[in-house]
Amino acid sequence: MPKVYISTSSFAEYDKLPLKLLKDAGIDSQANPHGRKLTEDECLKLFGDADGLIAGTEPLTAEVLKSAKKLKVISRVGVGLDNVDLDAAKKRGIRIFSTPDAPTLAVAELTLGLMLALLRRITQGDKETRAGKWQKPMGSLLHGKKAGIIGMGRIGRKVAELVKGLGAQAAYCDPAVNEAGYQRLSMEELLAQSDIVTLHLSGGGTLLGEKELRSMKKGSYLINCARGGLVDETALAKVLKEDHLAGAALDVFAKEPYTGPLTKLDNVILTPHIGSYAKESRIEMEVEATRNLIEGLKR
Repeated sequence: MPKVYISTSSFAEYDKLPLKLLKDAGIDSQANPHGRKLTEDECLKLFGDADGLIAGTEPLTAEVLKSAKKLKVISRVGVGLDNVDLDAAKKRGIRIFSTPDAPTLAVAELTLGLMLALLRRITQGDKETRAGKWQKPMGSLLHGKKAGIIGMGRIGRKVAELVKGLGAQAAYCDPAVNEAGYQRLSMEELLAQSDIVTLHLSGGGTLLGEKELRSMKKGSYLINCARGGLVDETALAKVLKEDHLAGAALDVFAKEPYTGPLTKLDNVILTPHIGSYAKESRIEMEVEATRNLIEGLKR
């Protein structure tokens, strides 16, 4: 009987179908015992006898994959694979799957929600009301603003569609895409012209350092629901303190859980990596990841 380890901490919490699919396929599954993202050391201890892995964002390094000597399939609940050493997986003949379509709407809607919360200063109003201060922070409309989207893949296109539906302009920067109906700009043009810049690209490395953040339009907003580390968080805190940017919202961080200087600022919204955490999308992702795993093990 094949053995599968499920590393995501909330797997099948809202629908038991993924577990039923595994059982019907004759697969023995073991759940994450810690209820949180696993560390590399924990992965080394837990994955040793697994034939398959239903994976989250834990570090699947070359050392982890080497220790998992029976591993044949990694099925990611989500889109990004930057936590997986793909070269090491290829060398070991491990098949890799992901669920690129399922989280699209959830991440796009969260992005839109963060845009509106920043523009209308919703979190500030909530905080002050709870503190007994009946003050009315003046906000701005999304209508008529220019949203600059860096990365025009599935999620970027959905964000463009949503903001356009609310009367905003959508421009984008993506050298690999030529999307009809939206203005295509260079990175420099997009940062200088956009009222809101939102990131929707994969990959590691810092995209927006202090230089790039200072090149953004004064009084604009930044949103990152893509990958932690794309934004230099220390530099972002600095330009926010200086009021060069009006605000920012981040759902992903270079190191999670995040405890850095952005937590001290009132013009920042911080969420704990919940981009895909809509029940409907989560269920779809888990079912798709399970079916991918079963098919991968059959092959």
